[in-house]
Amino acid sequence: MATILIVEDEEANRDMLGRRLERYGYTVIFAADGPSGVEAAREHVPDVILMDIMLREMDGFTATRMIKADQRTCHIPIIALTAGVDAHHWATSLEAGCTEFETKPVELVRLLKKIDSCLIRTVSVARDQ
Repeated sequence: MATILIVEDEEANRDMLGRRLERYGYTVIFAADGPSGVEAAREHVPDVILMDIMLREMDGFTATRMIKADQRTCHIPIIALTAGVDAHHWATSLEAGCTEFETKPVELVRLLKKIDSCLIRTVSVARDQ
């Protein structure tokens, strides 16, 4: 099963989302802030990253740009997670390199569909290369 990196600064959110994804068979890795998220992406090269946008120390936009700028991690699909539901967050997420966007609180069925979509695209791109 696929590995998912959750970059989320709120421990309760990390724990709840991680347990839910593990129940669906995913291997889950956690990072509590932007810098550790970038490092975890480089170290583990997960299949998908769930990136909280409003992180302390380094926001999710910056962390996403750093992941996308690195040759080792640029191919990883990133789903932005944010409580902010406005056009600015969506546009800035896409600009930074996110593949998808999901609002909090997360609706699990919708998120699972987005994760599956990211995984399918990744497999298709790998086959085409």
